[in-house]
Amino acid sequence: MSSTSQKHRDFVAEPMGEKPVNALAGIGEVLGKRLEEKGFDKAYVVLGQFLVLKKDEELFRDWLKDTCGANAKQQGDCFGCLKEWCDAFL
Repeated sequence: MSSTSQKHRDFVAEPMGEKPVNALAGIGEVLGKRLEEKGFDKAYVVLGQFLVLKKDEELFRDWLKDTCGANAKQQGDCFGCLKEWCDAFL
């Protein structure tokens, strides 16, 4: 049994393109809205922040918590999703 969600598997299965921010695992409607209000309206914009933080898990989790109030599970899901996407496509 896989430990990742269907949302995670769907996201990492293909190029990111113009996917909305709430396409990211761990980011639902509420967190997506908070991120959009701060200018992070697309998944690729969050990916940019992930890369600026040099794919560092602790820094990214802290940023996500401070930016949109993500809890530990949401932070971990989003980090894992972006990390796996980067491993596959970068």
